[in-house]
Amino acid sequence: MDVIVCVKHVPETAEAEIKIDSTGKAVEKIGLVFDINESDDYALEEAIRIKEKLGGTVTALTVGSGDADSTLRKCLARGADQAIRLTDVKFNGSDSYATAKILHSAIKGLSFDLILTGALASDDGYTMVGPILAELLGIPHATMVKNIEFSDDVVKVNRELEGGVEEIVEVKLPVALSVQTGINEPRYVSILGIKKAMRKEIKVLGLVDIDLSENDVGEAGSWIVIEKMFVPPVEKQTEFIKGTPEEVAAKIAEIIKSRGLM
Repeated sequence: MDVIVCVKHVPETAEAEIKIDSTGKAVEKIGLVFDINESDDYALEEAIRIKEKLGGTVTALTVGSGDADSTLRKCLARGADQAIRLTDVKFNGSDSYATAKILHSAIKGLSFDLILTGALASDDGYTMVGPILAELLGIPHATMVKNIEFSDDVVKVNRELEGGVEEIVEVKLPVALSVQTGINEPRYVSILGIKKAMRKEIKVLGLVDIDLSENDVGEAGSWIVIEKMFVPPVEKQTEFIKGTPEEVAAKIAEIIKSRGLM
């Protein structure tokens, strides 16, 4: 079973102070910690488990700058056999469609039975790369996958729907699946795995190496173009009331009364 897993190198913003850079179209990256996209982490773990159970290979791909090598090294340390980074300044500004085209151009020449992606990109909130990539490759796909089972050339998957409902579908290989978080428990990277990963080559491809033109990538090849980004203004603030219990109670009563609630 030859598996390709598409991963993304993203900033961890849950507890960070976000600032917009000088272009007004992107987040200021200085000071932010980057790591593998959360749902891609689960997709990677699932790919490794499939290889351990059925044999075959795992290839990790990403579209990004040289900084993304740390995420690819993590993939190699966890058990991926090879890693490919698609890098070119002309890729900047690519939306999900353009990104899927870039991945497609690299993947179409590779041997694969299964493509795994994360269901959601945590930095931009997009969920479209997996399905668009499958359509470009002309293979079936399923999203929000929570369980995968194989039987000959058929894959049975459980899909998470709204309201806690699950849908079970069967699709034939080759197939692209967008994996939901919680499908497994990603393993820790061992020290030995890290040492081995540092000795492995990361193949780097640019625009000249894939079957695309400048008009196919970046903003020119995108459906969605970011015009402006901004941090939402603070409309409400928390007020901490200090004093004795009586003083605090009196202040709370005064606030409630001033707002016409009593």
